[in-house]
Amino acid sequence: MDRVGFDSDKYLKIQSEKISERIKMFDNKLYLEFGGKIFDDYHASRVLPGFRPDNKIRLLQQFKDDLEVIFCINASDIEKSKIRSDYGISYELELIRLIEKLQELGILINSVVVTMYNEGNNISHLKKILKERKIKMYIHKPTEGYPDNVDLIVSEDGYGKNPYIETTKKLVVVTAPGPNSGKLGTCLSQLYHEYKKGVKAGYAKFETFPVWNLSLLDPVNIAYEAATADLKDVNMIDPFHLEAYGEYAVNYNRDISTFPILKNILMKITGEEIYKSPTDMGVNMIKQCIIDQDVVKQASIDEIIRRYYNTLCDYKQKICDETVVEQAKSLMDKLELSLSDREVARVANEKAKQKGVNVLAIKLNDGRIVTGKESKILSCASAAFLNAIKEITGIPDKEYLLSPAVLDGIYKMKQKTSYDTSYFLDLPEVLIALSICSVTNPIIERAIEELGNLRGCDAHSSYIIDKGEINALKNLGISLTCEPIM
Repeated sequence: MDRVGFDSDKYLKIQSEKISERIKMFDNKLYLEFGGKIFDDYHASRVLPGFRPDNKIRLLQQFKDDLEVIFCINASDIEKSKIRSDYGISYELELIRLIEKLQELGILINSVVVTMYNEGNNISHLKKILKERKIKMYIHKPTEGYPDNVDLIVSEDGYGKNPYIETTKKLVVVTAPGPNSGKLGTCLSQLYHEYKKGVKAGYAKFETFPVWNLSLLDPVNIAYEAATADLKDVNMIDPFHLEAYGEYAVNYNRDISTFPILKNILMKITGEEIYKSPTDMGVNMIKQCIIDQDVVKQASIDEIIRRYYNTLCDYKQKICDETVVEQAKSLMDKLELSLSDREVARVANEKAKQKGVNVLAIKLNDGRIVTGKESKILSCASAAFLNAIKEITGIPDKEYLLSPAVLDGIYKMKQKTSYDTSYFLDLPEVLIALSICSVTNPIIERAIEELGNLRGCDAHSSYIIDKGEINALKNLGISLTCEPIM
């Protein structure tokens, strides 16, 4: 079993206490800008072994009786049907997915704010969907004077033009299906209206990364930079925090660059200096819950290398430009890492060179590495998966999970029906075949019951496998990298 480096139970306790403290700083009303993924935070669970992917939703559930959620979505993202690359669905669909999942958990959805709206933006489809679900929709147009003219921004001709969103709970989480969705602007607009009504509400920011009280070169923080290389995010020492308190704190470039503007806006709204630095705005308690530095360090290093491999493959497929590769490489260099440090990659590449065929290797959670090579019948991902399941389940190597007769039958059918010249069975097809055969074969049924033990495993392919197999491995919870070879 993998060693644990992070205490999730402690995290939920002290993180909720920190948010409660921040609520009490104000008129028992806090607008909390909530960044990152609410559900399925697998990046955090990879770099902080022991961090549960659903920690954020567990955190919100602790405030369920005092919580409501406002979602923001950029009008241009709706109109352009912008796609989330991690899920392969549009921001609009992701928004609806998040709303439905939160409602299933009994969390109150206040409304959706369409931000940066210009006349002519087509948002009719979203409007219809929200109306059917009885969810209010508000429109926020670009704020006059932003970012330079604070007097105009904080006036009836600035934030005053935005409709006030009526809220009843003491914690209002403002979140979004993706970045650049207008969360901050919505929080500040609400603060303007609250102060006009005599309610001294507050603002704070919840982000898991970067971790402000870890060093700039800590692998956890560098892993965050690697994850956001395409966004050009860069971790920096917070100069405002250093000047105000004489202590180093890590924040990222966008928050640091916009802080003087934000500070002036908050001062104009509230009449007082609430925060001296962008770090002050945060409520991040990650560091206090790291219980094994060595485990977390190694996990973060593994993630940095994975991200670099992924960037190389994206560049090979023209998904990103060379600057993203250079950024990812510079992060590797900061910690003096190389691709050969990834053990499962070394094994896959050496085996592929020896056999002269494509190979995929899977590193099991107990450290054993199993491989699978491409054959006439099976893709290398299919072969490696079957071998891994047999290893985990304790099925002897000589026993077949799928009999040659079954595989040969499917192979011949593909020959007759497929226009593709590669007739071997890919991983999604093998998974379907296993599920069908499990009805009559108790050995296969037992193997399927063990699939959960593949979650958290690492894998590497000697070439870029197709999207279907990538998604199948991802759904199994396996972290895959590929050589940038097509």
